[in-house]
Amino acid sequence: MSKWVKGIIIGGLVILLMLVRAFGDKLFYDPFTSYFENDYLHNTIPGFGTLKLFFHIFLRYATNAIISLVIIYVAFQNIKLIKFSIRFYIIAFIVLSIVYYGLLRSGMNNGYLFTFYIRRFLIHPVFVLILLPAFYYQKRLVQQSEKSN
Repeated sequence: MSKWVKGIIIGGLVILLMLVRAFGDKLFYDPFTSYFENDYLHNTIPGFGTLKLFFHIFLRYATNAIISLVIIYVAFQNIKLIKFSIRFYIIAFIVLSIVYYGLLRSGMNNGYLFTFYIRRFLIHPVFVLILLPAFYYQKRLVQQSEKSN
C-alpha cells in the first residue's frame, strides 16, 4: 500500500474519531460531560445510573479502540502489533474502569482532577497517540539494528 493511500485512509479514520468526539454527547450517556464543563468546583456530583454509564463508556471506548486499531494496522500492517494493542486496550479498560468506578463511588473525595483524567482516558482515543509513536520508534530501532548487522 502506498504512503498516499495509507495517509488518506488514516486521515479518514482520524475524521471518524473526530466525529465520535463531536457527537459523543448525543450518542452516549454521560452526565459528567456537563458537570466537568461547568461549575464542578461548586456543584455536587450529578446523579447517574451506574450500569447505564459504564455500558455507554464501554461502547464509546470500544468504538474509539476499534478505529484506533484500524489506524495502527493501516500504519504498520503488523498483526503482532494489533494483538498487543488489543490486549493493551482490554487491560487498560478493565483497570481504568475499576479505578473510575471506585472514584465515583467515593464521591471524588480525593478531588475531581484524578477522576476527570481517568474519564478522559476512557472516553477519548488517547492511547492511539501513545501507541503510534511507540510502534514507529520500535520499528526504527529494528531497522537500525538490522542495518548495523
